Amino acid sequence: MHIPYYSFEAQHKLIREPVLQAITEVFDAQWYILGKYLQKFEAAYADFSGTQYCVGVGNGFDALQIALKVLNIGPGDEVIVPSHTFMATWLAVSAGGAIIVPVEPDPITYNINPENIRAAITTRTKAIMPVHLYGQACNMDVIMQLAAEYNLLVIEDNAQAQGATFKGRLTGSFGQLNATSFYPIKNLGALGDAGALTTNNPELAEKARILRNYGSAEKYHHTEIGLNSRLDELQAAILSQKLLWLNKWNRERQDIAAQYYAELSNIPDLVLPAVAPGATHVYHIFMVRSSRRDALQNYLTAKGIGTALHYPIPPHRQEAYQHLGFAPEAFPIANTLAETGLSLPLWPGLDQEKVAYICSEIRHFFNQY
Repeated sequence: MHIPYYSFEAQHKLIREPVLQAITEVFDAQWYILGKYLQKFEAAYADFSGTQYCVGVGNGFDALQIALKVLNIGPGDEVIVPSHTFMATWLAVSAGGAIIVPVEPDPITYNINPENIRAAITTRTKAIMPVHLYGQACNMDVIMQLAAEYNLLVIEDNAQAQGATFKGRLTGSFGQLNATSFYPIKNLGALGDAGALTTNNPELAEKARILRNYGSAEKYHHTEIGLNSRLDELQAAILSQKLLWLNKWNRERQDIAAQYYAELSNIPDLVLPAVAPGATHVYHIFMVRSSRRDALQNYLTAKGIGTALHYPIPPHRQEAYQHLGFAPEAFPIANTLAETGLSLPLWPGLDQEKVAYICSEIRHFFNQY
């Protein structure tokens, strides 16, 4: 049996006709940037996210950069980020000239540990950037309380958790300005690069719109030093169709995760992801951990089962950040997650038979070795 790490096949079968119709409508409309399809999607995604405003941009990385720029975070300002995250989180802070302050994650949930944030706050701290990693909401109660106590801004990186909640409130609705990505394999994915910002603040939304469009609200009049980062009409129309299915697809992801939990529990040297009290998980990634990660991955590959590593080299050990002077062992939890984590196949349409095969082979590996 061959099971890829990820497949679009089942999703595309469901939405093929309406998506192709949407593409045709955009093609025939002959207006491809900052038009009605973007406005429609922005309104729909804001409503989905429980926010007043959504601003579509070119990708999730641009969304983070624009959020920092809108909030006037730059050189000399410190931004608290997780030590374990995809590189985009760190790169966005660097791109604006701000100072990266890494904080270790909770070793159980893998999200930034709020208990470690307080110790990292200094007089130069300007913002906290929590990442709802792998699809699980961070503990936003504590993070927002700390932000209020120290007069800090919060920018949620919601690229992996569209539809997740903390105590009933959707991720991407807590911070002053929050970023998400619609990279194709995200829970809500475009057919190319795309991203967005969400906020309840009309002034921040308007400034984000100006910055994404060369710093211009009126053609040829530039009030800011902006970017060229617009979510185009074609991707907006496609995302509008896919958004209709997002809740269903998230439930499918949760059902697949439930089968993994049921069939893989109580295996020595296999740690399953844990969900924190108050949080929900939409399982963008289902990462297990083992001290025999590499051997397990090789075994599963030989059995036709695709897997992935999220993420094998922590940001502080990347060549790009050697100038920051962090010792390789500086963030032991991030190092452990990088060395032991293995992401299993999980995507809408992955059926119970395939999940059972994956689990059977994992059990066989640990029984045999």
